[in-house]
Amino acid sequence: MAGYKRVDRLNEEVQREVDQIIRNELNDPRISGMWSITRVEVTGDLRYAKVYISTLEDAHRKELLSALKGAAGMIRRELGRRMQIRYVPELLFINDENIAYGVHIASVLASVAKGEEKDADTDTQS
Repeated sequence: MAGYKRVDRLNEEVQREVDQIIRNELNDPRISGMWSITRVEVTGDLRYAKVYISTLEDAHRKELLSALKGAAGMIRRELGRRMQIRYVPELLFINDENIAYGVHIASVLASVAKGEEKDADTDTQS
């Protein structure tokens, strides 16, 4: 059970450090706009880390991911300097669509609620 706690702590630390490295060290103009690292999943053997990136701007999503994949080696090297771990995980940047999906669900629910209000108004007027 202690192993799970270590991986969870490592997930959070990698997320924090990768975010700081991207924001402070990279000077790529493709890495701009509204984006965030939603979560990081380090594998049990600590060899790979899936870094989930979320952005609401569809136009910049592909550019952002390609820039991050291109800079993965530099980010990994800087991560190794900042963290005291034997193996620095290989970083895999993945598009996370959970926030966009949540916004879509919220808009659907809002439209359903408006439709119910209109139905209630027409029922009371009849």
